[in-house]
This record gives sequence, C-alpha cells and structure tokens, in this order.
Amino acid sequence: MSPEPFAGPFAGAVVALVGAIFGSFANVCIHRLPRRLSVVRPGSHCPHCGAAVRWFDNLPVLSYLLLRGRCRSCGSRISPRYPLVEALSALLFLLLWWEIGWSRELPAYLALFEALLIISFIDLEHQIIPDVISLPGTLAGVLASLFLLPHGPLWAVFGGLVGGGVLYAVGVLGGVLLKQEAMGGGDIKLMAMVGAFLGWKIALLTIIFAAFLGSLTGGAMLLLLRHSRRTPIPFGPYLALGALLALLAGNTLLAWYFDLFLG
Repeated sequence: MSPEPFAGPFAGAVVALVGAIFGSFANVCIHRLPRRLSVVRPGSHCPHCGAAVRWFDNLPVLSYLLLRGRCRSCGSRISPRYPLVEALSALLFLLLWWEIGWSRELPAYLALFEALLIISFIDLEHQIIPDVISLPGTLAGVLASLFLLPHGPLWAVFGGLVGGGVLYAVGVLGGVLLKQEAMGGGDIKLMAMVGAFLGWKIALLTIIFAAFLGSLTGGAMLLLLRHSRRTPIPFGPYLALGALLALLAGNTLLAWYFDLFLG
C-alpha cells in the first residue's frame, strides 16, 4: 500500500534520489574505511591519478553512464561497484519508504540499512566489518529507541545482547566442532547493532534467514565452483539481507508460525 501523506510517483522519485546521494557517500566509506582514511577529506578524487572529481562527474549512477565508466582526467576504469552501490541505496530507500511510510521509525531504519550496505561491500572485498560502524551503530540504536523506534532503550539493549550473544554462542560452538573460527567478532558486533535497532525477535529471525541464505550459497559454491568447505565466506552480507527480510516479513512469519503451531 502506498504511504500517506506525500505519496505518489514524485515522492518516490525524491526518496530514490536521496537514497542514491547517500549511496554516493556510502561508496566513499566503502573505499576509505578499510584503508583507515578520512571519509570527509580530501574530497572525491580518482584513486589512479588523484584528480578531483567535479560535481557534474559525481552525479549518482548518471555520471558513470555518461563517462562510460572511465575517469575524465586519466581514462582509468571506474569500478562498477560505484553505480551498483548508488542504485542499491536508492532501491533500499524506496523499498523501506514504500513498506513503512512516513513514520517516525523510517529515519532510524534508513540509517541502519545504509550502514549495513556499507558493511556488506566492505566485508565482500576485505572480509572485515569495521568497528567504527558497528559499535557506534549499536549506541545509535539505543539512542534511537528513545525517540524513533517502537521499543524503549531497555529492549534495545536486550535486543543487542540477544543478537550479539546468539552469534557469539554459535561461534564458540562452531569453533569446538569445526576446530576453526566459525564466527568473526565483526559479525557479532553487527548483530548487536541490528538487535538494538530491530529488537530481539527480529534479530533472531535475521540470524535464521542469514544462516539459510548462507547455506544455500555455500552449497552452490561447493557444487559449482568446487570451493573447499574451509573457504571463508563473508557472513556480513547475509546478515544484512536477513535483517531486511526479517524487518519486512518477520511479523507476518511469526504470526503464521504461532497460528500454525499454537493456534
């Protein structure tokens, strides 16, 4: 159902445009945070020749298409990750706005999932989840519960403890059974952030969805790409996607489950 008020194609276009702009900043974070560089200074520049990117070459998605994926100054190839992140951010903003509407929760959820988008691409490339996002993000979730979220700060803290604690327990158990690290500390901190924003029930569903999606992908990699069972698979993107599915469909699934088995 389309959100009210300020609904319609124009509002949707504005939301998507804002999402794409935030996606442009997300690209800066994805490139610089793993390298321990400031995300504020210097301004956007080509990583190959160092030339500053002018404003008309920094338009989300559009500039990449107009430049045909090349730097205007040196002609070096621009990674397709840049328009992909911008497009995904626009889609993410649009989807959350469409499903949640102009509610007080919307800014908090947009901030959470933009952070998860950044984390996902960093984890895919570097197999790390920066504490500089997840730790302040957990605190932000607790603070947001004071004004924006449907649960209070005590439940936000409890959600963070459940989200991070369950993954910690899984990591300990997996380490005993597999004789190797089964869950990284970054994933645990990520889930603490998710739990603080979304609550303990959605955090548990997030882990279930992520495990299911990760198992499917891992099985496909074993069969099709002949990867070893010990090949590390970044889990952050699965947790991020699991959180989105849990937020948008979690209450419906929980209601269906309780009606089916307890009804």
